[in-house]
Amino acid sequence: MREWIYNSWNLVMDDKRNPLSAIPDTSVRHMIMQVLAWVWCIAFAMMVGSWTVFGISAVGHVFLIAAIVITVGTFETAKRKPSAFNFASGYHSYGRGRTYTIWRDKNGKAHKVPMDPNDPGGEHE
Repeated sequence: MREWIYNSWNLVMDDKRNPLSAIPDTSVRHMIMQVLAWVWCIAFAMMVGSWTVFGISAVGHVFLIAAIVITVGTFETAKRKPSAFNFASGYHSYGRGRTYTIWRDKNGKAHKVPMDPNDPGGEHE
């Protein structure tokens, strides 16, 4: 029974296994899944007969889908580019790094400018 539920869930919700897998663009598949989620929210609200239920269901779907998207995005980033999570080399961004800062010229080209090694850091010294 557990396997049947798992397979049924994946048959509908997994965009690599459901009929939407024929669409090559992942973002288009995601958008269609979003629209289908709204369709089911509306269908459920009509079945129960309350727009309040629709509102609660819609908001719940938005938060649930957003959480799934953020989690999958984080996992994919960790798999494809683990260096994006390397915070040990200073602050979290290049602009606040202690070894250099980024300067852009009038053409928009970025240049690394070394900082004074004796600089104590901070924004208000």
